[in-house]
Amino acid sequence: MPVDSRLTYEDYCLLPEDGKRYEIIEGELYVTLSPLRPHQKVLANLAYYLLAYVKTHRAGEVFFAPFDVVFSEFDVVEPDLMYISRERSAVLTEKNVQGAPDLVVEILSKSTEGRDRTTKLKLYARYGVREYWMIDPLVLTAEVYRLGRAGFEAAAEIGPDDELSSPLLPGFGVALRRLAE
Repeated sequence: MPVDSRLTYEDYCLLPEDGKRYEIIEGELYVTLSPLRPHQKVLANLAYYLLAYVKTHRAGEVFFAPFDVVFSEFDVVEPDLMYISRERSAVLTEKNVQGAPDLVVEILSKSTEGRDRTTKLKLYARYGVREYWMIDPLVLTAEVYRLGRAGFEAAAEIGPDDELSSPLLPGFGVALRRLAE
């Protein structure tokens, strides 16, 4: 009999708490190194602006890694940042997110860029993430994808002086350059 050797969420929960970032995509384990300073700076600043907006508008909740998103038994990821609207708050548990966040943000790193642009792009679309931002912290650009009928569609390419915004967050906007300050 064939044996399914894919890792599951149960296996994931047994991984050591050693400061590394683990993810399972289609049953395959990925280990990511700690991000560099530009990555962390952009993440911290984006979280600051997004949290301020969400709290002011009582629009939902913002989380950042490490916080698990469990799409299926074989798909468990830790996005850099995610937003979950009040309307979709049923996906939240004390331990993790059980389903698709409204918005997922990945800050690109050399070690994860390929996976973020391909594997995770497809994964997030397949499970119904409504919007996906990929931000390059070194050149200060962002790519915005929105879920359409056939998966993600490129919605915007943003440069350092352009404003990052979303129809999911009416009235929210921040110039990309501000995230590196």
